[in-house]
Amino acid sequence: MLKLYYARPSLYARPVWLALLEKQLTFELIPVDLGGQQFESDFLDLSPFGHIPVLVDGDFHLIESLAILDYLEAKYPQFPLLPADAIALAKVRMAQFVSLNELLPAIVKLVIPGDNPAETAYAEFRANHTLGFLENLLGDLPYFADEQLTLAELVAGPLVDMMPRLNISLTDYPQLKAWSERLSSRPAWQQVQLSPEEWSSFIRHMRVMPKIWQRRRRQRMSALS
Repeated sequence: MLKLYYARPSLYARPVWLALLEKQLTFELIPVDLGGQQFESDFLDLSPFGHIPVLVDGDFHLIESLAILDYLEAKYPQFPLLPADAIALAKVRMAQFVSLNELLPAIVKLVIPGDNPAETAYAEFRANHTLGFLENLLGDLPYFADEQLTLAELVAGPLVDMMPRLNISLTDYPQLKAWSERLSSRPAWQQVQLSPEEWSSFIRHMRVMPKIWQRRRRQRMSALS
């Protein structure tokens, strides 16, 4: 059976979780406590960098969410999540990479604002700029590949869904707002949705994670020296 090592709020693990649900695969969820369990030796044997998600499929295990998504698409083609058309595929890949490379860093900065108002203002600009790009890329289609739900939705959807909770309104992006609401109504998405309590816990966790990583980094460097 497929096994997914994950943390429920993780923005890297949730696209893989959604892919497993949307493909209607049988799998086991194995939670990882990001308060330190990701640095334990048993987990580092699976994920040498201490990152989630990790997917185990029989004797094969792999890390990195985008690699896992491509593996699932190739190995389990039922309910396909990538289009065959070249333009549609390009739009899907653009939405994936722009979401991870532009929107996600902005989210992290908004969750952990720091002491520099200029950096927070830039994060807000970066988030809105990315939302505008996705709005134009989506156009008046129901999904980035027209009628087909794709990996673009799985990657971008959880990030866009967070925007109102970070005081970034989707009002100026009506197509993207309708798209996000359409995703939220799907059974798979309702399973991974965070409750208000989980959201508050996620925010607290994100704000202490840099200190945890710094402490663990020093410990690992000392062990290697």
